[in-house]
Amino acid sequence: MRRVFTIIAAAALLAGCTATPEAAPSPPRAPSPTPSPACQGHPTPECTGLPPGRKLTEVELNIDGLAHLVDTPGAVLDGVHVKGELVIGADNVTIKNSLIDGQVWGEYNMKFSSFTISDSTVGPAGGCNQAPGVGPSKYKATRVNIRNHSDGFRASGDDIDIRDSYIKLCSNPGDHSDGIQSYKTGKNLVFHHNTIDQRFAKDATAPIFLVDEGQENVTVTDNLVMGGTYSIQVRNVAGRQVVKDNKLVDKSWVYGPVDTDCRDTVWADNTLVRIDENYRITGTVGPLACAGP
Repeated sequence: MRRVFTIIAAAALLAGCTATPEAAPSPPRAPSPTPSPACQGHPTPECTGLPPGRKLTEVELNIDGLAHLVDTPGAVLDGVHVKGELVIGADNVTIKNSLIDGQVWGEYNMKFSSFTISDSTVGPAGGCNQAPGVGPSKYKATRVNIRNHSDGFRASGDDIDIRDSYIKLCSNPGDHSDGIQSYKTGKNLVFHHNTIDQRFAKDATAPIFLVDEGQENVTVTDNLVMGGTYSIQVRNVAGRQVVKDNKLVDKSWVYGPVDTDCRDTVWADNTLVRIDENYRITGTVGPLACAGP
């Protein structure tokens, strides 16, 4: 097994002439989980991740007491708490309404497996896990909250769709923190309507860091981005490369807002904005121009 733990979880009423004993009262129903409210703007912690009030079942860490391996095709994990890493070793696995303290990793024994993850929180309650939160290939993530990871999403394979999610990044000395990072190769990546906050990661690269050769067909749309040395870096993409309708928080970067292959990019309607402490856009500074080599 290739370890990824350091880079690399349900009275009827009776009628009659004679008295009948009163029916025993029904036991009280357990309160239903409160669904997370729909995001009114860009995603925040309040409208992503584990829904409030959800009762969780702890699952066994069946790999060296460190990770829970799912190796049944089509398995569904609904309302689980994984107190470690969650490793996906079979295709078409579904994770929802869950809490994973480590990372969610779809590679086992050198094989990539497909999965979906939604309405789940990924990451420890404290500290800073230097491994990517979710990755690396053939997955769809929706309304995921990644916390206390120095890397958010890893994209090193094909057919990845990440949307409506919130990522707040941390860093350890020597880390190269990224919100989403491509690695070696990957075809058909959609990164849509996410919030990435990298302002508090000191050893950082970029919230959107998609620069490895081998990428093909990349779409980055309607994201709210802040922090990083550069905030948006999209380069070396074969096929269609779209960066459109993104909002970048003004003056949140170190070196500059953008480092992108402008000649090869469909670049449109990206803007510089100001936000409040709840990630609500309070003003538009102006258009965000493409810049790069």
